[in-house]
Amino acid sequence: MPPGRTYKIQKSMLASRSGAPERDSSLDNAAIAELFAREAEHASGHLKQAFRRASRKALLWPDEASDLVLARQSLTELDGVGPTLARRIRQWMEELPPIVEPPQIRSEFLTFAHTRKILAQHTKRSAMLRGDLHMHTLWSDGSSTVAEMARAAEERGYRFIAITDHTKGLKIANGLNEQRLLEQGNEIDATNAALASRGTDLTILKSAEINLSPIGQPDIDDFALAKLDLVIGSFHSALRRTEDQTDRYLAALRTKGIHILGHPQTRIYNHREGLRADWSRVFAEAAHLDKAVEIDGYADRQDLKMSLLRLARTEGARISLGTDTHHPWQLVFMNFSLAAARLIGFPEGRILNFMSTEELRSWATQISARN
Repeated sequence: MPPGRTYKIQKSMLASRSGAPERDSSLDNAAIAELFAREAEHASGHLKQAFRRASRKALLWPDEASDLVLARQSLTELDGVGPTLARRIRQWMEELPPIVEPPQIRSEFLTFAHTRKILAQHTKRSAMLRGDLHMHTLWSDGSSTVAEMARAAEERGYRFIAITDHTKGLKIANGLNEQRLLEQGNEIDATNAALASRGTDLTILKSAEINLSPIGQPDIDDFALAKLDLVIGSFHSALRRTEDQTDRYLAALRTKGIHILGHPQTRIYNHREGLRADWSRVFAEAAHLDKAVEIDGYADRQDLKMSLLRLARTEGARISLGTDTHHPWQLVFMNFSLAAARLIGFPEGRILNFMSTEELRSWATQISARN
């Protein structure tokens, strides 16, 4: 959604049988999410938690709540909505609350229902998607094996996936040290061999989401990174600093072995606004180095947000689309990444996920050679 978007209650005048005008109204899920969040700010106890939880879950509702109402279906079918919250939604639809403009901590987030509509209008571009470049397994903090993630990707028709488990600096996520990263590589080799023996056109890339220090330094030795096909570098600490962090980002992009800057802004819906930087300089440096910045499609992240993604396009940077999934069902989060790229009109030739497996590997090899 465009920056600064307001959620305006849609109004129309419908003629009744008597000819008198009747008001019809609908709220989209983004507006409902924001209204839930605002209700939570004034509630307490269990109700406060229910509103906060529902605000987040509204981002993932597959259908617009207003469509359920029109279809005479119960709003309690929506995840996180019980009778109390269902009544509140209906009340908002009847009363037409004022225009709602979310604060920065909740701004520029798409809803899943919205992405479905966007992508339904652009099926050709969706068909060009060849893989997901950010996912986690049981090796770190995911909930599935490498083979299970590959099977889910195969069902989606992907040609490649990158297994990007965390590395040792992120102990809370069971990050991999150099030895475990090597052992995971052996498992990926075995899984790729099994896929090939079945004639499956899917390649699992040896990858990692390495942890970057607040000054942009990696937590894994160079020799370990050199054995990987693709490397994401992400910040996971000192994420609430308010001063300019441009130097931190430039250092990360210049780090040997890194191909993609992961969830760059580090924002999380209704929890953290993320870091500040001279983003034009950051994206210009990424373009200069021919490295990519990520659109992390995890529903709570959606990072880069679209106003920054627009700057990345202007500066000529590449982008990478990844779900940051920790379970196979979360592969649907690709909707958020793909829809954001489509809304901004990001050039197809600058999206890593539209490359062939061979092109992607060639690009990554060239980046590594330059460092």
